[in-house]
Amino acid sequence: MSNEKNIAEQEEVVDITQDEEVKVSDDQVEVIESDEPKANEDKSDEKIAELETKLEEAENKALRAQADFDNFRRRTRLEQEAAQKYRAQSLVSEIIPALDNFERALQIDADNEQTKSLLQGVQMVYNQLVQALQNEGVEAIKSVGEQFDPNFHQAVMQVEDENYDSNIVVEELQKGYKLKDRVIRPSMVKVNQ
Repeated sequence: MSNEKNIAEQEEVVDITQDEEVKVSDDQVEVIESDEPKANEDKSDEKIAELETKLEEAENKALRAQADFDNFRRRTRLEQEAAQKYRAQSLVSEIIPALDNFERALQIDADNEQTKSLLQGVQMVYNQLVQALQNEGVEAIKSVGEQFDPNFHQAVMQVEDENYDSNIVVEELQKGYKLKDRVIRPSMVKVNQ
């Protein structure tokens, strides 16, 4: 009969809520009420929210770092392209005054064969220098008869000439040069009022 009593006790229906913990041993069923599951659930929800926030912050940092790196690579590439494009700028800046001197020398009138021969040699050297600069992308800025542009021209005088419209370059006093799309030296010009 004691076996039947134990079986009857084990078969007894026990109403267990979510807040209760059940411990089963060989001969008995013990019901223990506990507040720990609620506290554990709250703690785990807080922990999940905290971890999600940290994950989101880490993802944002990673995206910002990637964007900074992409910007750095793009800037470096553009700087390298500009350096390659304008690599001859300092050399051109130093050669331009020599071209000015060659042009002045070529304006001399030759009165004998020796002077003519010397001028011909100077002309040949001048042409080679101009050709070498053109191969690097250097070109003279057109001025006379052009509309005055402060990006390419430096006005040093103004004149009144009825043969030209207003704000037109009348005379070039010193040649200007540009390397590809960058002005190395603006043209010094006279401008009509």
